[in-house]
Amino acid sequence: MNPKESLHYAIGQLAYSVAIADGAIQLEERQKFASIVASELKMHDLDFNVSEIIFEVLDKEKFIQTKDAYDWAMEQIRLNSHYLSPELKQTFINVMEKVAEAYPPVTNNEMQIIDKFKKDITTIHGDPVYYK
Repeated sequence: MNPKESLHYAIGQLAYSVAIADGAIQLEERQKFASIVASELKMHDLDFNVSEIIFEVLDKEKFIQTKDAYDWAMEQIRLNSHYLSPELKQTFINVMEKVAEAYPPVTNNEMQIIDKFKKDITTIHGDPVYYK
């Protein structure tokens, strides 16, 4: 997986951690989740199928814990941070917020994950040489 794919896989994992924060993901939630992520990330003109990555995330580990998903994703974001533009950071935040809002109410657990992500991502800066 190249660095860009790793970043998008990571946001899939982060969005997944938000989605499972309030319990198991039902089929309807899964479809909406994939739709939100694909729609938000399509603006980046990716040369790979985001939906496949998201479904791989969902199918890979059926009993993944929220904290584990979050920690792994942040590790990948830090590892591939040179490709992380300010616009991509905002897109990642948007994805997480839309996933949380997809099935109201937005729970405290979901908001804690999103707030933690906003705080954690603030300290990570990409390199314009790579993302421009």
